Amino acid sequence: MQEHTNLFHIGDQDFEQKVLKSDTPVIVDFWAGWCGPCRAIAPIYERLSEQYKGKLKFAKMDIDKHNATPSRYGVQAIPTLMIFKGGQAIARLVGPHPTRLQSEIEKVLAAHPVA
Repeated sequence: MQEHTNLFHIGDQDFEQKVLKSDTPVIVDFWAGWCGPCRAIAPIYERLSEQYKGKLKFAKMDIDKHNATPSRYGVQAIPTLMIFKGGQAIARLVGPHPTRLQSEIEKVLAAHPVA
């Protein structure tokens, strides 16, 4: 398995530290191992994590192992991808939409440039 330096796994216990307190915007993929669409978008998510290194951090949270955070943010369908900046959720994309995912990232980075 290829190592992606800009992609990390998080849980309920380190969500605040690694996502909400991050200086760089973070996109979180709320997923589960049994979810076909989640597995379908994973390679695209991994590729984008390399492409946006330095601009956007990529995190994955397994909702079966960690359910407090997804419930707090109203995650009801997976995959749900949310972008956080400055402790706030600033974008949400539900479902495996690879082309929309990249355009959503572009839109958010244009509206919220990294200093």
